[in-house]
Amino acid sequence: MGNLLNKSVNDFLCRKAEFFRCTKAVKNAVKSISTRPSRTHKTSAVLSCAAVVTSDRRILSNVVIPQHDYHLPSGVISTLLCVVQKALDDAGTSVQDVDGIAYTREPGMTGCLSVGSNAMRTLAAALKKPLDGLDHMQAHALTPFLTETEPADMLPTFPFLSLLVTAGNTLLLLVKSPRDSKILAATKDMTIGGAIEKVARSLKLPRGEPGLGASLEEYLRKGPPEGYVIEKDYEIPLYSTPMPGRLEFSFASERSDTDRFLREREEDVDECTGYAVAYAFQKTIVPQLEGKLKLALRACRQDRVPIKHLVVSGGVASNMFLRQTRVVRVVKEQDEYNPIELIYPPVSLCTDNAAIIAWALIERFLTGDTDPYSTNLVPKWSVEYMFPANRKPIS
Repeated sequence: MGNLLNKSVNDFLCRKAEFFRCTKAVKNAVKSISTRPSRTHKTSAVLSCAAVVTSDRRILSNVVIPQHDYHLPSGVISTLLCVVQKALDDAGTSVQDVDGIAYTREPGMTGCLSVGSNAMRTLAAALKKPLDGLDHMQAHALTPFLTETEPADMLPTFPFLSLLVTAGNTLLLLVKSPRDSKILAATKDMTIGGAIEKVARSLKLPRGEPGLGASLEEYLRKGPPEGYVIEKDYEIPLYSTPMPGRLEFSFASERSDTDRFLREREEDVDECTGYAVAYAFQKTIVPQLEGKLKLALRACRQDRVPIKHLVVSGGVASNMFLRQTRVVRVVKEQDEYNPIELIYPPVSLCTDNAAIIAWALIERFLTGDTDPYSTNLVPKWSVEYMFPANRKPIS
């Protein structure tokens, strides 16, 4: 892999390294080799990921490396090449044995998408390997099918509901098949993951190993600070439920209410008050997911769409407060004659990783449905139009 990859890709890509220093994440996967760039956060460059996945649900390798560990003088691209090589080495395979190369085509920041796209399109062309791109939200929706430990009869059946909660998206999907999804609810402004990150920053919480989004949960899981009195009525922001009764998400108001509260009382917010605010914020945003899920299930019943499974995935789905509280209650409240099974993928497959990208495109590789090497990026795209038969950019 070393000589071929370096000669075919390295020179071409390293010329673009400076431009792409703003990349937050580049994710790759093999047997299908796939890249999945994530959203940009200021000028940080946090993760590079690569994985080797087979069509029989085996993850041969799944590498996640902070970019500063491999930040070579040539820039971010060198991190990408190193991680791809490590994924191949960990899987005990070579680039010549790869059956297809996959990457995230949409949606996202243009610079982020370009890193993985240019690398994988160039590599696929040099090796004359099949190439496929996809919407990474569809990959999150199909993650349960990759879970090796689950027997086939425990996997979700189509159609099923998928609640996708990440830093860049908050969506409720009706997943009709591996290639057909319908958006039931999307965010009008800020995503749940984005709101959590910004509030964690406003509270000046230290950045956790998984990222800023996990900092709030880690902070609360450690318990209240010394001197915190549970019975005390700490002053906290006054929150309201946005858009009740509507199948739309909105988390900007909770974030704005929290920021305004902290800004106006900056000198008076001690550690105990900060903890009370963090707890109140987390307790406020999760019920909105519960309310929208109830509306979506009601809409499916009215349209006589049988739903037997609810899949909750994406980075925010690794939050234990979300997993163990309100969403569980929604499922338990359903009619006993129409029970719904709640499925959470393993935390390792909810957070940033590359295996889900390769897996989501396995079927296309097996059926010979591939993209030309000249395929362009689409930074703004709807998950409903991810395949050639129904592709249509969103306005």
